[in-house]
Amino acid sequence: MTSGSGAAGVLRALRERGETLAVAESLTGGLVAAELTSVPGASQSFRGSVTAYATPLKERLLGVDGALLAERGAVDPDVAAAMARGVREALGADWGVSTTGVAGPDPQDGKPVGTVYVAVRGPGGAGKVVGLRLNGERADIRKESVRCVLELLSGELGDNARAQDTEQNGGN
Repeated sequence: MTSGSGAAGVLRALRERGETLAVAESLTGGLVAAELTSVPGASQSFRGSVTAYATPLKERLLGVDGALLAERGAVDPDVAAAMARGVREALGADWGVSTTGVAGPDPQDGKPVGTVYVAVRGPGGAGKVVGLRLNGERADIRKESVRCVLELLSGELGDNARAQDTEQNGGN
């Protein structure tokens, strides 16, 4: 992980851009928000979070399609994408990220322990979902999920900044 992909690096990049972040969490249960708010000055960019641990809350609070949840369950790449989009809209942020998966000890919705999806949704609808197969105990899976979603956001912030720079300078 690069030094800019942790919570401090993400918040610094958001602050420099004048943008905000909202977080939707399931399996991480608030750990992403805790990591972000452990950084002094986080309130300049971090709007808040929704911990939608129960599947019905993903629909009710984050706007995830109920038919999608009924068909595929909560551990699904499209659900992760919808959670990131939903929290971004619900909390009025420029960027939304989400985590959903199976930390264990038992499989869920036919998915094995360690199946995780992290997602990011940014301005203009830009977004990305990454599927992970993580090993270890429950705490390890949750901790690695936090690291991965922050790394994903860091990468998207960097890609977005490079695209904006190219567009502003008229180059390729």
